[in-house]
Amino acid sequence: MYKKIILFLVFSFFTLCNAFSQCAMCKAVVENGDVDMAEGVNNGITYLMVFPYLLIGFLFFVIYRYRKQLKN
Repeated sequence: MYKKIILFLVFSFFTLCNAFSQCAMCKAVVENGDVDMAEGVNNGITYLMVFPYLLIGFLFFVIYRYRKQLKN
């Protein structure tokens, strides 16, 4: 069990290193120097990243509840 948790944490930290890369359009907008536009791009990326995590969290919650009902 602990090996799985440690592996998960290690892989999570390695993926964070690549998380700072940007697509060509995003990079061009940010390099343009417009602070408001750069903040808008960052907010948009964050907004788009939230929904897959919410869906996966909801899926795990449903599986948890289903398994809990089977044990009772």
